[in-house]
Amino acid sequence: MANCFAPQLSFPSFTPRHSSPRMSHQSPKPSTSTTTSIFTSATKLLWGPSLPPGLLISTARTAWTTVWQLMMTQLAPSDSSGSYTRPTSKFRLDPTQFTSAASSELHLYVGLPCPWAHRTLIVRALKGLNDAVTVSIASPGQDGSWEFKDNNIPIKDKDKLIPSLDKANRCRNLKEVYKSRTGGYDGRCTVPMLWDSRKKEVVCNESYDIIEFFNSGLNELARNADLDLSPPELKEMIQDWNQIVYPKVNNGVYRCGFAQSQEAYDGAVNELFSTLDEIEDHLSSNRYLCGESLTLADVCLFTTLIRFDPVYNILFKCTKKKLVEYPNLYGYLRDMYQIPGVAATCDISAIMDGYYKTLFPLNASGIQPAISSSGDQESLRRPHNRDLVGKAMEAQLAV
Repeated sequence: MANCFAPQLSFPSFTPRHSSPRMSHQSPKPSTSTTTSIFTSATKLLWGPSLPPGLLISTARTAWTTVWQLMMTQLAPSDSSGSYTRPTSKFRLDPTQFTSAASSELHLYVGLPCPWAHRTLIVRALKGLNDAVTVSIASPGQDGSWEFKDNNIPIKDKDKLIPSLDKANRCRNLKEVYKSRTGGYDGRCTVPMLWDSRKKEVVCNESYDIIEFFNSGLNELARNADLDLSPPELKEMIQDWNQIVYPKVNNGVYRCGFAQSQEAYDGAVNELFSTLDEIEDHLSSNRYLCGESLTLADVCLFTTLIRFDPVYNILFKCTKKKLVEYPNLYGYLRDMYQIPGVAATCDISAIMDGYYKTLFPLNASGIQPAISSSGDQESLRRPHNRDLVGKAMEAQLAV
């Protein structure tokens, strides 16, 4: 259930009448500043320096609430209590049915703001699959759908992650890629999505399936084949952590931000922070979630944590605490960020753009807040000393 969809908010469209040739010589539309000036003059004329009359305010409130509920229904499906329910992924990957990497030409579609897509970029980097699995990076469009854009930025580093054109199919947007598969597709067009360019088929659009596959299914192509982020002896522990982190933290922040009732929000935010408290305590004596070994469970937690202070704390109303107020969690975040290959997958500016400019129902103005010092990339490079945690525990046990 871990993927990012860019919600396309569809409303009835109106087809304008064809204008006559003379119409093309009309004056251009008033600028935004001119329009604002007209509205300002009109309001001063109607009610002077006072607030608008109560009837107008209540009418506007009712109208906005109605439109907000309509948009949220499409953006974030909810149950009868107003709690967000994440749609399930359509294309699942069964590694046993994947014949051979040699018979396929794998291509990964991602969006940089998306935490679910971010997981796949991290495991791809850690395993050394950058050459084996090429990538196209989509950007959120005005209507929220994922689009491909040519940024015309000269790139010296071939592994640099920036929004790009579709390198595999030359499509204008992700919806076109999905539709181009055999049999077509009209469902939600989510990232991450793993594509087989040779077979012209969607391999998978479930993030956890993809990172498991990258971890162990492509070792014949991986530069770091010896790295195992899900070793047999830790699989049960990884699964236990996933069953905590996914619903209460990864999806928990969305359950806060997309809640459509006070009851739904209160339940989600309390569960989120009680879980963060538990993880904070666990990390006081463990470098990573599963002890001294970096695992897929850490990758999944990291992509939520790096977005926490810049986005979720503000936009999604996860306001009980900032991540920086959790010493162990914030040190853990810095520890993971400084693992070779991870920082290159993190683009805070793209993350901020993707949330504050795209999620119109949550941020109608489109204004981005300033990034707090805890969320900027310079702060994430500060020493973390997490490597001393396990050693300290070993010393205590030896006494």
